[in-house]
Amino acid sequence: MDERAALGLIGDALPDAGDDCAVVGSTVVTTDMLHETTDFPPGTTRYTAGWRSVGASLSDVAAMGAEATAAVAVYGAPSFEEQELRDFLRGAREVCEATGARYVGGDLDGHEEFTVATTALGETDAPVARDGASPGEAVCVTGRLGRSAGGFRLFESDPERANELFRFEPRVAAGRAVAPHASAMMDSSDGVARSLHQLSEASDCGFAVEYDRLPVHESVETVATDETDARELAVHFGEDFELVFTTDDPERVRAASPVPVSVVGEVTETGVEMDGDPLPDRGYTH
Repeated sequence: MDERAALGLIGDALPDAGDDCAVVGSTVVTTDMLHETTDFPPGTTRYTAGWRSVGASLSDVAAMGAEATAAVAVYGAPSFEEQELRDFLRGAREVCEATGARYVGGDLDGHEEFTVATTALGETDAPVARDGASPGEAVCVTGRLGRSAGGFRLFESDPERANELFRFEPRVAAGRAVAPHASAMMDSSDGVARSLHQLSEASDCGFAVEYDRLPVHESVETVATDETDARELAVHFGEDFELVFTTDDPERVRAASPVPVSVVGEVTETGVEMDGDPLPDRGYTH
């Protein structure tokens, strides 16, 4: 059973699962686990790991249109090195501060490889789920796509720049601003292509988007071997943690959002297409 099949099994067993966060009253809660071998390339600093680990969970809170309130993490490693732990905590605290949340602790655990499990909490009276998109609405994304792909490719040649690119800003403020105008929303942790397929399935609709309208991060051009490679990095690599959402009022969203919002296509009746061709349901896999 691969990851997607496992997620499907969980969704069938737990009706409350399926969005970026679980909703309990006005509280949203999410949890994530990151591993050294799959999520932290060689050269990733513990500061970046702390920022990125907690940021990934805060991004899920953002995708629900919620205010981020707190986060905790389990830090597992073969040994506990003082400076590494201090750096991790600093990264975790500072990404929380960047979103208005508090980093309030967690747990330590011996583990055969560096591993972090994070949980983030948020509050909202009107969470935005994935199932509200309707034909004719605009499809939008925040920020720029391909940032993490660019960082991943740069770790060997320019680790300082790579770490900088890996420290994304969770779009909590943008999520709060977008939420009143969004009909469906999620983050792009698995890539914009897979996000569109997940929204399509949840909302029982289709999407028609154009590659030239995607806001591609400048690092993609730096590291890509050719145009085909650049498209792969921007559309399918994932781990960008931008917001992908639908709205019937993109101009109001653009005016409200504290970060740039790009209209990349429209909601259709069926199918997920890019430039008129079927868009493969391919993205980041843990």
